[in-house]
Amino acid sequence: MTVEMDSVLQGSRILPVLTVTDPATTHLLADALAAGGARCAEVTFRTPGAEQVLETMAAHGGLTVGAGTVVTRDQAERAGAAGARFVVSPGYDDEVVAKCRELRLPVVPGIATATELMRALRAGCSTVKLFPAEPLGGLRTLRALAAPFPQARFIPTGGIQDSHLASYLADPAVLAVGGSWMATATHLERGEYDEIRRLTAEAVDRSTP
Repeated sequence: MTVEMDSVLQGSRILPVLTVTDPATTHLLADALAAGGARCAEVTFRTPGAEQVLETMAAHGGLTVGAGTVVTRDQAERAGAAGARFVVSPGYDDEVVAKCRELRLPVVPGIATATELMRALRAGCSTVKLFPAEPLGGLRTLRALAAPFPQARFIPTGGIQDSHLASYLADPAVLAVGGSWMATATHLERGEYDEIRRLTAEAVDRSTP
């Protein structure tokens, strides 16, 4: 049985994208996100401690956690072993998608063109990540891609700020919005967990009808 991404998100339309360099901060970060009302989070595989961060956050209990920036089969397997409930990739890769299918992990491949979107849909990926969303043209590009592919749902990510949120979420093709503005590297370096909670709460509030 294939689990779809909308089932994993459980109605949540905000996906904080986290790059955590110090695994020791993970529990405080998870507390702040959960207190702000986040229900899901994406931990990027960009740091040496990413698996430890993912394990700790998955064990927290307050969040459904996935792995981001997954670009190889090996990373997908390690993400699943660390407790990831879903996988997000910056691009489309047949091997990553196949491994996630094997592991029964929902996978959201990144796309930037109609050709990539067609490949993703052909592989059974109805939810894709438009990346990098803002540099590609933002909502105008998303709508242009969605028009000939009404079956596709998008999670735009890349360069998105709080000020863009309402316009993205108003589009029916958008399942959720991913962004790092809620918990930036600066926030984490400075231990600004109250600010992370505040920004998360604002984003969640704006995403709720």
